[in-house]
Amino acid sequence: MTAARPDATLVKQAIQWMLKLRENGHDSALQQQCAQWRSARHENELAWQRVTHLQQELDLRSLPGAGLALQTLESSQRRLHRRQALKLLGGVAMLGSAAWLAKDLDTTSAWTSDYATGTGERRAFRLSDGTLLQLNTRSAVDRASTERQHLLHLKQGELMITCSPQRQVLVQTRDGLLEGFGGRFVARQDSDCTWVSVSHGRVAIHRPGQAPVEWIERGQNWRLDAQGAYRLDQVNMDAMAWTEGLIVTRDIRLSDFLTQVSRYRHGYLGCSDDIADLRLSGVFRLEDPEQLLLVLPRTLPVQLRQLTRWWVHVEGLA
Repeated sequence: MTAARPDATLVKQAIQWMLKLRENGHDSALQQQCAQWRSARHENELAWQRVTHLQQELDLRSLPGAGLALQTLESSQRRLHRRQALKLLGGVAMLGSAAWLAKDLDTTSAWTSDYATGTGERRAFRLSDGTLLQLNTRSAVDRASTERQHLLHLKQGELMITCSPQRQVLVQTRDGLLEGFGGRFVARQDSDCTWVSVSHGRVAIHRPGQAPVEWIERGQNWRLDAQGAYRLDQVNMDAMAWTEGLIVTRDIRLSDFLTQVSRYRHGYLGCSDDIADLRLSGVFRLEDPEQLLLVLPRTLPVQLRQLTRWWVHVEGLA
């Protein structure tokens, strides 16, 4: 069964409950309300466990956004009403922290999957018939094989398949079933779509209730989402480069570039709206994302603002 991923909104709610309990932990009614919230949905409990784990492992006070809100709440108790203090949780910093908490603490898929990688990790697996499965950062795959085929369920993240002629390879994504016919292809599952790129052979896209089958030929890039499957005339990233430990970009927006880099590091990484559309091209090594970010001020009119190693914001020059 596919493991749930903690939603950023639920992570924020879990932090709010934790803050309330820190202030009024003796309140039995509040404890019961929190317990009811946790038991109402499996996803609520998952978010609670993630926040609890973070507090134990990383010390919540040291983290951007969440830590600042917590410290401010504690120091404000004698001057502010609790409801006023909790409004601090609605700020941009809190939302940003909730989003990356959900992202960085999603380890359940790794525990319950046949193949998985952590943040910044890339791994290769050779299946029994010679099929090569490569996983990019924060990826999880389940496998169900028979004598005639491999069925790989991409639960999250990105994979590359180099097909063996010995056995049919099927990759199930949220947006469709991919059938590889020899060769090699990449599938990446984002929150709203699946990206597919074929370097050798070809891939058939099977979508329930839709016909005919779409075909992805060698050298093509496609996007699959709830509305359909679309061929992309141009792409701003080399879809295969990560297998060599690289990000290769062609006139990519700075905001989109940072989104890609953030997949390989812990914490928050973002930029100001006024520089989001700056363009970037080049070849960047993934082995050290922090060093990679230091390249930006040398190539663009930007500067890095870093509160901790967990929180980096790219801004325009003053």
